[in-house]
Amino acid sequence: MAGQGLSTEEVAGIREALAAGRKPKVVFTASAGQVAGQVGQVVSLTDPAVSDEFVVVRFGRDELPFSPADVAVAPRGAGRRAVEPKPAVEEPAAPAEPEFVLDAPAVPVPRRAEPEVVAQVEAAKPARRAVKAAKPKGPAGLTVTLAYAEGEWTVAAQQGAKVLAKPYVVKPAEALRMVALVDVPGVHEAVEQILTAERAEAERQAEKLRAELAEVEARLAELREAG
Repeated sequence: MAGQGLSTEEVAGIREALAAGRKPKVVFTASAGQVAGQVGQVVSLTDPAVSDEFVVVRFGRDELPFSPADVAVAPRGAGRRAVEPKPAVEEPAAPAEPEFVLDAPAVPVPRRAEPEVVAQVEAAKPARRAVKAAKPKGPAGLTVTLAYAEGEWTVAAQQGAKVLAKPYVVKPAEALRMVALVDVPGVHEAVEQILTAERAEAERQAEKLRAELAEVEARLAELREAG
């Protein structure tokens, strides 16, 4: 599995290959999530000034944007299926030639009764197996993740191997409403501790800013009196 992502020279090479009508193969790195190690094809490059995810990769039936760190140039032969060897065809054995015998008396062939022939034919027929009805395949599983790290709450969504929404920031009040839907006391206590710590830190910073503002206003009043 590749782990470095695309370099600037490799991105330029992919852009030239797309201009020539080719679709270079890439392999997903660990930063791409659950699709890491899978192989896809680059179908286009959008404007990197608009978004960091400007590498559009076809994976299965989907075409999704990724950043250069999410993909790397695929090694030669990646994604190819091994050619299965064809089974050897047995040549039919040559029919035995009839024996040439002079003056040999003809041996009469006994005639089998018709009921025996019918019984043998019926016994040779294989029994039909019951055909099981194909079970319809259900939709891929959906995973929604609410996470807290470095003072921010994020939400992400994924269905099977397809990323529906990369982690994006939500307000603490929205995160608290989501957690309220989960009837697990331990989760509620953990969220309350996080919010209490953030509230205390915000109040401490507010007090510090108010003190600094008071000093600035006092200094401004002194300067006005001096003028």
